[in-house]
Amino acid sequence: MKEILSNYIPKRAVDPAFQLIASYNIHLKIVNERKTRHGDYREVNGAPQITVNANLNPYRFLITLVHEIAHFMAFKKYGRFIKPHGKEWKYTFQQLMLPFINPSIFPSRLLPIIANHFKNPSASSDTDARLSVALKAYDPENNKNYIFEIPLGSTFRIYNGKVFKKGKKRIKRYECVEINTGKIYIFQPNAEVELVKT
Repeated sequence: MKEILSNYIPKRAVDPAFQLIASYNIHLKIVNERKTRHGDYREVNGAPQITVNANLNPYRFLITLVHEIAHFMAFKKYGRFIKPHGKEWKYTFQQLMLPFINPSIFPSRLLPIIANHFKNPSASSDTDARLSVALKAYDPENNKNYIFEIPLGSTFRIYNGKVFKKGKKRIKRYECVEINTGKIYIFQPNAEVELVKT
């Protein structure tokens, strides 16, 4: 398992991450990309199982892995009736991440952004636009843009093929109109989209 982990997370994170997985007998599955989530936690035949997408960069993979371990630990400690991303999970996630937030694991330009995120971690690193954009810098190059980068009125396509026109910004998010239906959808500023040339 250590050898496998070393292909997906920063080298200095391998031993502590392995200890977390091994000490709780967690079954880790590395799976093909899912568009709607980076990872998940569930009980399978009474045993904890965590899945993480294989296509994540090492820093996002590590954060996702610890995020899912925090679900397991929070349920184990506080019971099954807590909110999935409530205060018990947030506290557990913060405590589990603390040993990893150091310059031997994360690049110095990421550290302050990660430290800030973990003052009050959100249900997904993607909902923290600043962290999401910072982590994207370590992804392989692709032809995608963030919604906040494209001009007002631009046409764009999302992962499922639907095409939208970028509209005005509400407080933090953007109103966009689906071309085929005229329905308005709200997008996070850091949603990755493909610009459509018109």
